[in-house]
Amino acid sequence: MSCIRFNTPAQREQMRRLAPSQLTPEQVAELHPAPPVTESKIRRLRLLAADRNPKIREAVASSYNTPVDLFEKLARDADEGVRGCVARNEATPCDVLRGLVDDPSEQVRGFLAINYFVPEDAMERLRNDPSSTVRSLVRWKTELATADA
Repeated sequence: MSCIRFNTPAQREQMRRLAPSQLTPEQVAELHPAPPVTESKIRRLRLLAADRNPKIREAVASSYNTPVDLFEKLARDADEGVRGCVARNEATPCDVLRGLVDDPSEQVRGFLAINYFVPEDAMERLRNDPSSTVRSLVRWKTELATADA
């Protein structure tokens, strides 16, 4: 039996009419607003940031609602996966991102190199990174940014 399906012109027309319209991200956000950030959520983030499991700490480092002091703490975490999540999070404060430029992990610096919210002075330092991988990621992101302009 073939898995190819042949639709008649009438069926194709009906599928087009019944297809959902494409919504913009703004329209989706308006229809499905995120719940407010409460003190309870912040307390949970603080509790989870101290968890023994680095994957749990990575989740905190990836959250847009993480407080600044937790970003600072997680940027010094012993686990490079946690620091990598801090480096790629668009909500991480600029000063915390600057502090990761000298991270011993090439992976962390690579994630930093592709984060569009890294300050220009930090990007300049990454352009001269000892790692050819990090330098190539900086070039790639620069090419993307100039192509979008």
